[in-house]
Amino acid sequence: MANGSFDWSNKVVLVTGGTGTFGKAFVRHLLKHHNPHAIRIYSRDEFKQFHMQQEFRDERLRFFIGDVRDGERLIKACRGVDVIVHAAAMKQVPACEYNPFEAVKTNILGATNVIDAALFNEVPKVVALSTDKAVNPVNLYGATKLCSDKLFIHSNAYSGDRSTRFACVRYGNVLGSRGSVIPLFLEQRKSGVITLTDERMTRFWITTEEAVGLVETALHLMQGGEIFVPHIPSMRIVDLAETLAHGCERRVIGIRPGEKLHEVLINEDEGRYTVRYQGIYIVQPAIDLWKSSKYASGEPVEAHFTYASNTNDWWLSGEELKAMLIQQGINI
Repeated sequence: MANGSFDWSNKVVLVTGGTGTFGKAFVRHLLKHHNPHAIRIYSRDEFKQFHMQQEFRDERLRFFIGDVRDGERLIKACRGVDVIVHAAAMKQVPACEYNPFEAVKTNILGATNVIDAALFNEVPKVVALSTDKAVNPVNLYGATKLCSDKLFIHSNAYSGDRSTRFACVRYGNVLGSRGSVIPLFLEQRKSGVITLTDERMTRFWITTEEAVGLVETALHLMQGGEIFVPHIPSMRIVDLAETLAHGCERRVIGIRPGEKLHEVLINEDEGRYTVRYQGIYIVQPAIDLWKSSKYASGEPVEAHFTYASNTNDWWLSGEELKAMLIQQGINI
């Protein structure tokens, strides 16, 4: 990750979706390594908030019940906030496919509400979490996140003379997160049979700590309108299955609706605006929003550059995967 770090001293931070996998990891990191004045956990699940409150027991935490669909509530929640990290979303591909209106309300209209609340309260920095599925999307989840990305990037045009700036971070599957294939394989192996959708499939992988670090890097470097992408490894689904469920029978069930064989973090069109900078990729805005770029020393990527899970230059071995899972506290 890039050198330097964001100054969290006495900052008021709001995390939408703060009770999720990323949200909890991010909050835990801030409380342990920095000294924010307050962290507001904004989510709609009072039960998860109660358990998080019992788990963390830190007086710097504030728990706000609210949905990103509720613009008025967000405006109130963002009053006096210095940083917004937008992690709330409908993330499950099948759920979005079968509940399309709900996915649009949360992922697109919710993004608009976060942007409006940030502009109304003149929040200086806003970072939204994206996904590899937003690039060349084939499912509704990816399409809604692509729209969300565009909204955050181009909403810098609404800032005018205000200090509010928006940026995105984009990464692949988080190891061990809810709904990922890793907990599924670990559960299925008890029966001796695991299911694969397609043996050719590849995916990007990142740890929660790396995802948190990327957000910190984005907050430190952002000028507004960028998409920050980490350099992370890929792994073949068959290698993942062999590592987690060695000796189990494999049943190929076919690709699910809205699923791709391979994922892309940067497509060729975005590559024209992408630089390598201090160990990460930065997709700069196609519309010139800055008088000068702090990434002028970055190395432009080569012509026709794409960053895809099947053509990646970094592949995860079984032993490396095991080490990463153990570090995450996942019993394998």
